[in-house]
Amino acid sequence: MSNAAEFTVTSKTLQPGARMPMAHVYSGCGGENISPELSWSGAPEGTKSFAVMVHDPDAPTGSGWWHWVLFNIPADVTSLPEGAGDPKNGLIPEAVQARNDYGSPGYGGACPPQGHGDHRYQFRVIALKVEQLPLDENASPAKVGFNVNANKLAEAELEVVWGH
Repeated sequence: MSNAAEFTVTSKTLQPGARMPMAHVYSGCGGENISPELSWSGAPEGTKSFAVMVHDPDAPTGSGWWHWVLFNIPADVTSLPEGAGDPKNGLIPEAVQARNDYGSPGYGGACPPQGHGDHRYQFRVIALKVEQLPLDENASPAKVGFNVNANKLAEAELEVVWGH
């Protein structure tokens, strides 16, 4: 984890600590459910692939809510365009989009319960020491997280908020 301080993630549409734009909010909460553009730089030497995991630690579930679980992103990819979270787009054929906690593969935007206040949405890019995780789109977010953590070199995070 020596180079972790240099590893950063940015977005053209998400600003750290700011409110998530409606384009990235789940359709069930009035948004467009489009994944945001993400770019990263400064991955440590030895990075062989990346994973993107988006989590709401404030969801009233006891374990938070997984909004996007994407892995096996090739090491030469350093950004995802807006809309990459729709598996039908096929933007990175080698990458796997596992099911989120809405129960479907790909990106599922913010949608906390009414009256629950603002929730934090943590967009994490993780540099991995392996080219591929031995998982497919049916893997649970917990199983992907276990494999990601076992192979993590560094992690970069961008956090935004959203609530009704």
